[in-house]
Amino acid sequence: MEDYTVKSVEKACLLLEVVSDYPEGISVTELAEQVGMYKSTAHRLLNTLMRRGFIEQDRRTGRYKLGYTLLDLGMKLLSSIDLRREALPFLRELAIESNEVVHLALLDQGEMVYIEKVESSNTVRMHSRVGKRVPAHATGLGKVILAYLPRAETLALLDRYGLSPLTDRTITDRQAFLQCLEEVRRLGYAVDVEENEIGICCVAAPIFDHTGRVVAACSVSGPSLRMTPERMEALRPLVKAAGLRISERLGWRAAPRELRRREETSL
Repeated sequence: MEDYTVKSVEKACLLLEVVSDYPEGISVTELAEQVGMYKSTAHRLLNTLMRRGFIEQDRRTGRYKLGYTLLDLGMKLLSSIDLRREALPFLRELAIESNEVVHLALLDQGEMVYIEKVESSNTVRMHSRVGKRVPAHATGLGKVILAYLPRAETLALLDRYGLSPLTDRTITDRQAFLQCLEEVRRLGYAVDVEENEIGICCVAAPIFDHTGRVVAACSVSGPSLRMTPERMEALRPLVKAAGLRISERLGWRAAPRELRRREETSL
């Protein structure tokens, strides 16, 4: 296959990647050694990148750091990201893999708001629809978000909205619910066993933005006759993988190592 890459551009990109690992700056000598190029070549490329604002040089130390042009470009990228658009390919893939209904939802005022729903050929009639709201504490989607919010925020939400029962399986005891959230955070996923709707179970995973904050959740839902404990266990890695991939599309690169390790070992 013919290589159409421009070598000088490729080298400049490599310099940017290495410089990004040194927030306090790096000398041209160290940089040239790390990327395996002549010091004179590295210097010319750095000067070019400096003219465009991609690199800046500390006048006191002479060391090179990333420039603010990159921040400007990064913010433009982040502002252009649409959660539904970025998530939809992974939701569709998850629906095919699971052959069950897949949801994407956000937390708003103590409730989960469905913002996307992907049907499957195995679908039974469910009351969910895009735009519908359900109490967060009674769904896997809500529990997985509440588990990853700062504890003070979670407690404030519980104080304000409570734990009202939707079915006889809804967790309504505050201490039991907080223990459930601890388990969700430890495992990296949540389940709903007929807590929101009789006859329906789900497995949900968190979605993080570029800052590492939980901003949404995705889930696989199905009838309890099919969603046995064994089936939900089999779906768990698929849902977690979808959540991780959507998070990465939102710019999540600083993922908690332990969660990432659990995700990788579970696949």
